[in-house]
Amino acid sequence: MVSGLACRLPGALASTGRLLSMFIFAVPKMASQKKRFLLVILLVTVALVGVYFWTSLPLWSTRTKGLMEELRRVCAAQLETQRNWHTLLAEQTQKRQLLPKEVAKQMEELNSAKKLCQDVQEANQAAPSKVYVTMSNWALKSSGATIDTQRTSETYICRETWQCRVVAFFHTANPPDVILQPDVSPGNCWSFQGHQGQVVIRLPARVHPTAITLQHIYKEMSPSERDTSAPRDVAVFGVDTDGKEEVLLVTFTYNVTTEAIQTFPLKNAPFPRAFSRVKFFVKSNWGNPLYTCIYRVRVHGVMAKAESLD
Repeated sequence: MVSGLACRLPGALASTGRLLSMFIFAVPKMASQKKRFLLVILLVTVALVGVYFWTSLPLWSTRTKGLMEELRRVCAAQLETQRNWHTLLAEQTQKRQLLPKEVAKQMEELNSAKKLCQDVQEANQAAPSKVYVTMSNWALKSSGATIDTQRTSETYICRETWQCRVVAFFHTANPPDVILQPDVSPGNCWSFQGHQGQVVIRLPARVHPTAITLQHIYKEMSPSERDTSAPRDVAVFGVDTDGKEEVLLVTFTYNVTTEAIQTFPLKNAPFPRAFSRVKFFVKSNWGNPLYTCIYRVRVHGVMAKAESLD
């Protein structure tokens, strides 16, 4: 057995030596092939990357241009908005600076308009009076005008104080027809109790009214040196013959601080309808709580076909 092994040992060693030598010679070749393999892989990778960038470059360029254009458009819109806001702010600032001047100008125009209205009102109360007073007066006792006592307020008689009782003992109160007479001396007036009352005047003919004139005395001429008993707010009505229907002709305010004689024209003069009676209704006076005093009333107008009063 030993001899057998001894015989085979040289052959086995020879075979092992051949294999070892073949491995030693093959290792350099395998190493060189691995380098070649890695080099090939690297070249392929570089080629693929180059192809990718070569094909994707136009797409990226297009997208980049689109993004740049969108960015420019947004920026331009923002700049335009800022410009608009700046312009609007400048306009508002300018308007705000001009506002006080505009307000002052409007106030000046308003004051001028008020002054003009006051001048016109004073002119209507003063100047027209001189015109209408010279016209025919249908509320004149000497021409046939009378008082409808049944529709007229009661005459005021002073009984509140001892002075009133003494005066009433020697002097009776004036009747309402004193307002139809030209005598307007101080105290020669008709008074009714309180601040509201009325007097109905029968005209001597049927008349188309054109204006109403009211007369009081100046405060300096009054025995009490006051004008609180003068009528203030007045309404005048046209009354038919039987007195069942009343038509408003004009309303006015008698101003005690201006002329003693004040005429108030009707808006639609001469009034289309003719009346045989006129009601003079006082709604308030200038502060006297006891009585209201009327000195004289004139009714201006045009006679309707010369018809006489019924």
